[in-house]
Amino acid sequence: TLERIYHKGQERSWDGQAVLRALVERHGQPRVAPALRPALARLFAVIMWGELAAWKVSAALAEELEPFPAKLAATSQAHDEARHFFVMHDYLELLGAMPDRLDRPIERLLSAVMNADHLAKKLIGMQLMVEPVALSVFHVVRALDVEPVLTGLMPYYQRDEARHVALGLKYLPAMIRQMSTRERVALMRFQFRLLTLELWGSVGLMRDYKALGIDLRVAVEVARAKQRKALELLIAEMGIRSTLPIELLDRYSSAMTEALLPADDVTLRERLRGFARTAAWGKQPIDEALADEITTPAA
Repeated sequence: TLERIYHKGQERSWDGQAVLRALVERHGQPRVAPALRPALARLFAVIMWGELAAWKVSAALAEELEPFPAKLAATSQAHDEARHFFVMHDYLELLGAMPDRLDRPIERLLSAVMNADHLAKKLIGMQLMVEPVALSVFHVVRALDVEPVLTGLMPYYQRDEARHVALGLKYLPAMIRQMSTRERVALMRFQFRLLTLELWGSVGLMRDYKALGIDLRVAVEVARAKQRKALELLIAEMGIRSTLPIELLDRYSSAMTEALLPADDVTLRERLRGFARTAAWGKQPIDEALADEITTPAA
């Protein structure tokens, strides 16, 4: 199956320059209202630098993973991520919205994944934690049609990123089985840390989402659905029936969302009550349709 990921990547590869050029010819030079340009630049700075981080992680995985089919799958992903980076860079340049440096939480998030001390952390961090968040951004931006050239690029990014999740799903189970209890606990702590950084990063982008007409809580819910689906598939691949680790992560994510990203016009007391209620009882079930891009490796 890992070898199939490589061949599927080859079959579905696309020419980034040609696609971007064709979209510009069809829709004209990318343009948004001047008031929206900084918001779009900040949001897609996260995507652009995230793609660079994913490129670096994929290249490292291609060197370190064994056996040969895993190297092929990681190499295919590195090629995709490189294309995603330069296409987004060129798009933002055309838009006149090249971003400044990332907010600190996002910078720390990407650094944590790139510099993780175990391959399992790199895999679960990039493939099952960060990639689903990127998919959530593509999902909401495409639905809102913020800018036609960008909207036209999103299906290409979505298709590639959804395929990338398969590498983690297929390779991680065997790797986790070989880990000691201490290493597994460290892996779980790492996931909690990444969730925390993701949510603090969302706080920093709150005004930008609002300026673009995107409901940040909806975007977070989409990311939550995709992350949960990816982790559920991982548990299924490992033959584990208990969903306790997923429930703990999901409850933590939901409670922190209530604390850090409250709905509009919510008082501090209501905010604290929402946090306590969600921490104690969890949140309503996720709409599975939000995670429809995340599929099993064989799909």
